[in-house]
Amino acid sequence: MSKLIIVYHRQPYEEVLVDGKIERREPKSPNGIIPSLKSFFGNGNGGSWVAWTSTENATDDFERVVNITDSIGSYRVSRLQLTPEQVKSFYHVTSKEALWPILHSFKERYNYMPVDWSTFREVNWQFAQAAAAEADDGDIVWVHDYNLWLVPMYLRQLKPNVRIAFFHHTPFPSADMFNVLPWRKEIIESLLACDVVGFHIPRYGANFVGAAQSLLDVDVVEQRLVSEEMMSSGAALNDRRVPVRLSYHGHDITVACAPVGVDVNYIEALAKSDDTARTVAEIRETLGDCRLLLSVSRTDYTKGGAELLQSYERLLAAHPELHGKVRLMHVSVMANSSMAAYEQVQGEIEALAGRISGTYGSFDWQPVSLISTPVPFAELVAYYRAADVAWITPLADGMNLVCEEFVAARTDGDGVLVLSEFAGAAVVLSDAVLTNPFSHRAMDTALLHALDMPEEDRRRRMKNLRAAVAKFGVAHWAETQLASFDDFASSGTDRKLAG
Repeated sequence: MSKLIIVYHRQPYEEVLVDGKIERREPKSPNGIIPSLKSFFGNGNGGSWVAWTSTENATDDFERVVNITDSIGSYRVSRLQLTPEQVKSFYHVTSKEALWPILHSFKERYNYMPVDWSTFREVNWQFAQAAAAEADDGDIVWVHDYNLWLVPMYLRQLKPNVRIAFFHHTPFPSADMFNVLPWRKEIIESLLACDVVGFHIPRYGANFVGAAQSLLDVDVVEQRLVSEEMMSSGAALNDRRVPVRLSYHGHDITVACAPVGVDVNYIEALAKSDDTARTVAEIRETLGDCRLLLSVSRTDYTKGGAELLQSYERLLAAHPELHGKVRLMHVSVMANSSMAAYEQVQGEIEALAGRISGTYGSFDWQPVSLISTPVPFAELVAYYRAADVAWITPLADGMNLVCEEFVAARTDGDGVLVLSEFAGAAVVLSDAVLTNPFSHRAMDTALLHALDMPEEDRRRRMKNLRAAVAKFGVAHWAETQLASFDDFASSGTDRKLAG
């Protein structure tokens, strides 16, 4: 039976230095991409995980391969000990300053000058070598995300007969945007070395095919109609047809589109717990007669935090009847505090929040609370339950699981989701109040509509949203991915690149 080797830049556990020794602990929350990926090892077959280790916790007696047994099962972790200089160049500069803005269609933020592409290649080569050391002919190597774009090409050179899958966790832009990258052809050729290339939604898959055909002689062998379940009425990211099989130099590539979801059962259990009920009661008591608007995101220019606060400021200026009646809790946590671009965004958000509070606040009413430190997930679920409106309006987002967490937590069947139509999740959450975050009028009227919505309409929409989140939960994604693996792992044809 073939093994599964997962290649992802992060380790499947947290490393904590205790009394001079490193302890490996499971992530505090079983929700998120790492627990979802680890679940693929839970069938008793084991497998391997390839990642880089924390350079801060590096030791002289570094173990390149460690064997892990945890709540999922037993598996190996093959670790790359990257230098701080490699991490900065490969991840913080190339991935975040050059690739990230193009993926999210922010051409004006693209910074080519500091990129050292040779280091990016070098790190991807090391990941490919580590994966090749773990894989035998016929095994499945599953590579994750754009910072490992070159791994499939290198791995195909090292191990021609392994099966290679790739999953893209961010958006994939249109050809005219993607082709800004000087390394565009090299990246596309690497992805075409895969047997399966996966994306959240059909639009991203179609964009990838468009970019590939703009650069190389790639044939679309098969395309399919997109199911109605993945097409919100009039949403910006809809696509009615999607290519599902390509051919390049005699090699077939499957394009698989399946949205990553959340662990609905876990979130619902938290939402129904006595501890959550007590926390919700405390939150509601603190709010008094105020209605709670909740926004949760990372501090990133793609998340639209400043645009959301500007909309809130406009609403308070135009609707004095809202004063003392609504309160916004805006959670904006900076994941990369060392990067100037994110410091600038955080500064803008803090200035806006301060201006709103200074202009409209009083002794009795604080219009906005800005939270810039991580909120424990159990506490966040309580805020999901207490909120009247979840206001999630990124300018661009591969999927956005915060909105799905909110819906999964609403076991009471109430609450309204205002969601950007430029979040990948919008294609499956058609009963959200969809809005265009680039339009002042659309943003402002969407929130007013949410606040004025009758209870019957709220509950009808939430019922449909909960059904969609349950259908497209993390279990559905896992089943879809496993089916893709089975399809190409059981193929009797030789799918190596010709020539």
